[in-house]
Amino acid sequence: MLARLQTFLPTAALALLIFYFGFHALTGDRGLLSSSQRDADLAAKTMELKKIRAERMDLEARARLLRNGSLSADLLEERARSLLGYADPKDYVIRTKR
Repeated sequence: MLARLQTFLPTAALALLIFYFGFHALTGDRGLLSSSQRDADLAAKTMELKKIRAERMDLEARARLLRNGSLSADLLEERARSLLGYADPKDYVIRTKR
């Protein structure tokens, strides 16, 4: 009986290995069935990248206006008021709760 079982043992081990790798090829982190999740993650990261690029372009434009060669008086005044907390006597100040 044991000799008879030993002839099927390599075949059974090979079948288990094929099943193991096949199962993980379908359901693993990078498997075939998880492609919809990867597509959703890619779409979310693409939107985040667009948002960050737009924010960077805005910051670069503001930094360009604060350089010595092209100093914008309006932007400088706006930044000084927001950082120091000052307001012009002619300005309307509306306080909101945070």
